[in-house]
Amino acid sequence: MEAINDMHVSQPGLVVVDVAAADDETAFAFHTELAARWATTPVERTTRDAGQPGVRLRCYLDLRQPINASGQVQEPH
Repeated sequence: MEAINDMHVSQPGLVVVDVAAADDETAFAFHTELAARWATTPVERTTRDAGQPGVRLRCYLDLRQPINASGQVQEPH
C-alpha cells in the first residue's frame, strides 16, 4: 500500500482506513457500512500481498460529513 501523506490527515476528522480481510466480499461489505455513515472515497478493488493470506483495502473518510438516512451528506449545525 502507498504511504499515508500529510494531505490524507491534514485536518481533524479526516481518517485513513486500512482494512485487512479474509476476502474481497468481507472488505467491500465493511467499506459499504462505512460509506453508509460518512463521506468516504469509493473503492473498486482490493490488493493482495504476495505470500500473505487475505486482501487489503484502503479508503479515506471524512468524519465531519455524516450521511443521513437518505444517503445525503448532512449539513453542519
